[in-house]
Amino acid sequence: MEGSREIHYMKTALALALKAQGRTSPNPLVGAVIVQGDTILGTGYHQKAGTPHAEVHALRQAGEAAHGADLYVTLEPCSHYGRTPPCTEAIIQAGLKRVYVAMRDPNPLVSGGGIARLRESGLEVQEGILLEEARQINEVFVKYIQTKLPFIALKTATSLDGKIAAESGESRWITEEEARLHGHRLRNIYDAILVGIGTVKADNPSLTCRLPNGEGRDPVRIIVDSRLNIGEEARVLNLQSPAPTLIATTSQAPPEKVRRLERMATVLVVNDGPQVHLPALLQILGKMEISSVLVEGGGRINGSFLREKLADKYYCYLAPKIIGGTKAPGSFAGEGISSLTESARLTKVSIERLGTDLLVTGYPAAAAAENPAYIKGKGG
Repeated sequence: MEGSREIHYMKTALALALKAQGRTSPNPLVGAVIVQGDTILGTGYHQKAGTPHAEVHALRQAGEAAHGADLYVTLEPCSHYGRTPPCTEAIIQAGLKRVYVAMRDPNPLVSGGGIARLRESGLEVQEGILLEEARQINEVFVKYIQTKLPFIALKTATSLDGKIAAESGESRWITEEEARLHGHRLRNIYDAILVGIGTVKADNPSLTCRLPNGEGRDPVRIIVDSRLNIGEEARVLNLQSPAPTLIATTSQAPPEKVRRLERMATVLVVNDGPQVHLPALLQILGKMEISSVLVEGGGRINGSFLREKLADKYYCYLAPKIIGGTKAPGSFAGEGISSLTESARLTKVSIERLGTDLLVTGYPAAAAAENPAYIKGKGG
């Protein structure tokens, strides 16, 4: 039974893990706390792939005082050699007495191995403390490590009647400043941002992260452009940004234009066409260790992700405006459904007020049924 003490220190570890949100891909977010009695001896969190894990940071801070102490860690300590040595050996050598683990490693090849190694060495291990919360912060990693496909979050910003622009195409701004700032926070934590060529032509966006004081990290920019219609003067091709721009196209793209654009971006020829096959694109992105993608497209690209059931999470911003008009574009285009039973129903829905706007967040119920491990927090 979880006590208030265990919950308190695991919450501390979870808060530490979130300090690196958007910075550890393709690795998970992990926080660790070492406690002796009621005294915190050391804390740590995983900061970047290839750098020491959270447990190592906490052990270094605690030093010899870690002997006989308790460790709270949000993810099962690793027992295998990867980019860094196994954390289990460092924990054993430090002489810790107990280890509290929020969730097991979702990697089916190693899940449970770290816990077994610790128990074999005589340490007490308790797992499952704040399991739901731990899985929530690592929903991206759980999907990626199990499927090698990126976690897809789809973002829309609409009026109350579902319009993303006026009939003229004017869309700045549907939502107010607070909601737009929240959108930039999403860009800061997802590996990549994806739009279609229609959005590039209509809005000429930069697709960068613009948080106050320059705190944000630009995501990788992905443009889906089946015929390579993008203009060479587009902002996404002429940025001073450390993040690259990728253009996903087909073999029907003009070879000469491919060669010219390769001086400005990475061109991915995904398939033979006539349209970019999105599942094939996601496989390519997964191999590139892009573990999460924020889709900020227009109606056509959103409709494609909806139709192919590729989104894992939805962020829907609603502005208290009514635009009207049959020609004003909606957030999802393409062929609709013939029956409400076919609609994409969201589960685990939350509603948040952002200034005058609302943010509705949820997960597709169909995805939750197919992969309950990372949506419902089961298993381990």
